[in-house]
Amino acid sequence: MTLGMGAGVLIVTSFLAVGREGLETALFLWTTAQAAGESAGPLTGAAIGLVLSAALCWGLYRRVLKINLTRFFTATGVVLIVIAAGVLGYGLRDLQEGGVLPGKAAYAVDLSGSVDGSSWYSTLVQGVFNVTPAMTWLQVVGYVGYLAVVMTLFVRGARAAAPKPAAEKPSPAPDAPRSARRRPAWVVPVAVVTVPAVIAGLAVAFGRPKPAAAQTIAVSGKECGKGFSAPKPGRQTFQMHNTGGKTSEVYLVDPATGAVYGEVEGLAPGTTRALVATIAGGTYAWRCVPTGGTAVTSKAVRVTGGGSTKAVVPVSAKDLASPLQQYKTYVNQGLTTLVTQTHTLAADIKGKHLDRARTDWLTAHRTYASLGAAYGTFEDYDQEINGRADGLPGGAHDKDFTGFHRVEYGLWHGESATSLTAPARQLATDTVRLQKAFPHQDFDPGDLPLRAHEILENTLQFELTGDTDEGSGTNLATADANLTGTRELLTVLKPLLTSRSPQLLPRVDTDIARLQKLLDAAHHGSSWTPVDPLDETTRAHLNGATGQLLEDLAPVPDLLEIRKAA
Repeated sequence: MTLGMGAGVLIVTSFLAVGREGLETALFLWTTAQAAGESAGPLTGAAIGLVLSAALCWGLYRRVLKINLTRFFTATGVVLIVIAAGVLGYGLRDLQEGGVLPGKAAYAVDLSGSVDGSSWYSTLVQGVFNVTPAMTWLQVVGYVGYLAVVMTLFVRGARAAAPKPAAEKPSPAPDAPRSARRRPAWVVPVAVVTVPAVIAGLAVAFGRPKPAAAQTIAVSGKECGKGFSAPKPGRQTFQMHNTGGKTSEVYLVDPATGAVYGEVEGLAPGTTRALVATIAGGTYAWRCVPTGGTAVTSKAVRVTGGGSTKAVVPVSAKDLASPLQQYKTYVNQGLTTLVTQTHTLAADIKGKHLDRARTDWLTAHRTYASLGAAYGTFEDYDQEINGRADGLPGGAHDKDFTGFHRVEYGLWHGESATSLTAPARQLATDTVRLQKAFPHQDFDPGDLPLRAHEILENTLQFELTGDTDEGSGTNLATADANLTGTRELLTVLKPLLTSRSPQLLPRVDTDIARLQKLLDAAHHGSSWTPVDPLDETTRAHLNGATGQLLEDLAPVPDLLEIRKAA
């Protein structure tokens, strides 16, 4: 069709095809550099790939007239079928992890104890063939079944399409050489699967030292680390056996800094659990913290070679005391403002100024939403102040439906000022009660890092789906307030996060700016675009930006986890 329209269209088609591939490559390199946190490695790999591709193209053009294209495309077709089988296995695994398919924990192959999934050879095999060290029975059956069926059909089709010789050769005699006989159709697919598997197995078996047997480490309140000797670099498994009488926390640490390389929580007396850690050059020791007891640290051992590995500097409740106090101050100030705003809202409704009440409702609700990290300590007050009608027998008309969303429903569904006076007054009263109770409520310091992730999880689940909209269409305004609360929380945690993961906050700041820009686009003066009328592209951008921010915030709880006397 393109040829029929002229040479110019053919040139444009070729240009667009090549340009598309170039754009995909550029995006792939950019995301790889973003994920790696540096550009030198990805750019070096890209440069090597370009050189190899240029050499390959030169070789093809030099010998293009001598290449048997039938064999060439048959061989590449075989490779693509193997890759497609890996994609099928990868998809099946995703469906299992999502709960759509069963057998998530039924592993047919699990080499994770002896094969380092992050090694270069494992990454190469996973990236090209989607074959991982651990595969479920469903993955293996899908992979092998796909290869057996598709490869056989492909080979038969390739043979049927092969040009017939000018003159039929006589069939080989029964005693003719075996090479002169026709190969069965199953030989090629079996060879394609078996030969690479055997080569990979031999490479793993002889190309790297076999992992040493897992060390059994004794844990108790009197001795910690008995049986520990200097391990070899690489991924190691330690069997932690509690010989004491108390449940213990166990950490593999750098004794000089207290940085944690691995941990086992709640190791009960008489039990054994595995701790897997990547060992590199450095100093290592075991630290055992029995419940109600004193921490015991083992003798340190020195490991040489093996590059480097990351460790997390432990956080104590004392470290989080200052950020917690700063955040409490922020919440107290916000509650003072909230009390004033809810009383203004109640006065608007009592005075029958419903237009003004709608504006003041949004102002007050955004103030409350910006205090998201404190939800865990608001207890029953949150249900009274910001509860939803879902699950109530009478829905939006249930007598127990109170708070912001009850007033919202009435203001945007034509209720009279008279019917809304009591709910608005009750809302103002509840915010006063919360303001008085908050300074006396317990706020676990360990909950503070969790809120960095949970606030936006609720935003993605409730606000960006429109589930909490009772008529005002202001879900994106609430999402904006939630983002403000997340930003404030990260501000008080910044010193602790910067010292433990310098690359984290700059990446998160970029994500926040991207999401903020999308939310700002939905803000027009005093009004906000509702979620429901958003087109699919805009909604996808909002969900994607929030999801990326959540992914980059995911390490915060682990980085700032309080570890007992570690």
